[in-house]
Amino acid sequence: MDIREIGRRAASEKAYLGALPTEEKQRLLRLAADRLVLESDAILAANAADLAAAAKEGMPTAMQDRLRLTKERIDGIAEGIREVAKLPDPVGEKEFMSERPNGLRIFRVRVPLGVIAVIYEARPNVTADVFALCFMTGNAAILRGGHEALHTNVAIVDTLRRALSDGGSHPDAVQLLSDTSRATAAELMHLREYVDVLIPRGSARLIQAVLRESTVPVIETGAGNCHLYVDEAADLPMAVRILVNAKTQRISVCNACESLVVHRAVLASFLPAAFDALRPWNVRFHADEESLPYLPGAEPASEEDFGREYLDYEIS
Repeated sequence: MDIREIGRRAASEKAYLGALPTEEKQRLLRLAADRLVLESDAILAANAADLAAAAKEGMPTAMQDRLRLTKERIDGIAEGIREVAKLPDPVGEKEFMSERPNGLRIFRVRVPLGVIAVIYEARPNVTADVFALCFMTGNAAILRGGHEALHTNVAIVDTLRRALSDGGSHPDAVQLLSDTSRATAAELMHLREYVDVLIPRGSARLIQAVLRESTVPVIETGAGNCHLYVDEAADLPMAVRILVNAKTQRISVCNACESLVVHRAVLASFLPAAFDALRPWNVRFHADEESLPYLPGAEPASEEDFGREYLDYEIS
């Protein structure tokens, strides 16, 4: 479908979505969550096609893990939608601002933005997350995921649209760009006639590219690096358990621990314990000068290491 037609359809949903009662939005989100679980086999088959292509193209293992879905992960995505349905509805909330001398009271009232476009990478869970957040806040969503997850995203969005349609609602509340070319992304960035705000979600490179090129208003998301700080007063055995969980539970996610900051007073006691605890995963350490003596085989860290997203069994 032509991108302008997608934009036109999304814009035509603004009045409908903005007026949907809270209870109706909650009901439809629960239906969508249930449908994702019900059709998980079809979604997993689509995901298997994406994973096979990713492996053939040599995608790094950590990135393949970001892309991979399982029944448990689909259950988690569905539960996330149900949690969004439980949130307070912000649409129509009033915040008192001031009272004029003549007695006129002025309020700020929250309203939907309208049409939200989101450009993101190979994380199919984002597809459902963005839909749920946009729908609950009365916004139409145009989604443009990475080509690596195209089959999975198509399956998820088709499922969400069927759930909305079968529930008596409008399926065009969520639409996916099946053309994942850069040209289509650039066109989306200039679709001011229909798109009210554009959100890039992903790497710093993606965010900066959107900021440079977009004429649609952009909400800039953060590109961060997760640190764990161990203070001199910390419960060190607990800190070791937290470190192991934060570094090894799932290395491909954006909230995995990538940098460790340790108070100088507990270097000698904490770092050897941390090294031993992470040894089963063969975690590589990039360490500063003071930390190197306590981490056998560690590599000297560069300044860039302390801002690096490894997405692997490595830590600075």
